[in-house]
Amino acid sequence: MIIKKLVVGPIQSNCYIVGSEATKKGMIIDPGAESKQILKAVKELELDIKFIVITHVHTDHVGAAKKVKEATGALVCFHPEDTPFLQGDKRWLSGTIFGLAYDDPPAADRWLKGGDSIDVDDLHFVVLHTPGHSLGGICLLGEGVVFTGDTLFNYGIGRYDLEGGDYVKLMNSIHTKLMALPDETIVYPGHGPETTIGAERQGNPFLRSFD
Repeated sequence: MIIKKLVVGPIQSNCYIVGSEATKKGMIIDPGAESKQILKAVKELELDIKFIVITHVHTDHVGAAKKVKEATGALVCFHPEDTPFLQGDKRWLSGTIFGLAYDDPPAADRWLKGGDSIDVDDLHFVVLHTPGHSLGGICLLGEGVVFTGDTLFNYGIGRYDLEGGDYVKLMNSIHTKLMALPDETIVYPGHGPETTIGAERQGNPFLRSFD
């Protein structure tokens, strides 16, 4: 499996390009900014992008989705419970709430709900609905790795003080969905370096403090 991480935008969000080594089909997870950099990496990897998966519809994770979709023709996929961000307070999409400016993302071509699968030829992933950072936050699990968006970080957890956030829901998501995974599962978060489920289970201070 090909995994290429790009750190994009002023909030330093992680965008992941994932592809099949056998067939060169791929997907992009959280194209937050810098569409030219993302598309350049796709070209260098010689991938045919089929899906754009958005872990949650906050501006720093979707800011380049429109341009990437236009360039690749890929299907945009996210959880339906994040649609209020497309329909309501546009500050969350325009980035003005953070003093930033991004394109609004396109509407979903495909909903991703908990338990759904998304396959990139020989690569198989399952959607975990992990609300708490946002109503429709998801993680993507498969091939020994989990892409956690802003749910779980290396020795950290996502914010829960933004619209749609909820501390209890976030911690329940982490404990019931992510801490149920094998220790060796590699965690690719929405910000910061990768980690493992085992390392977070043993050392993440936010997890120890939750009862």
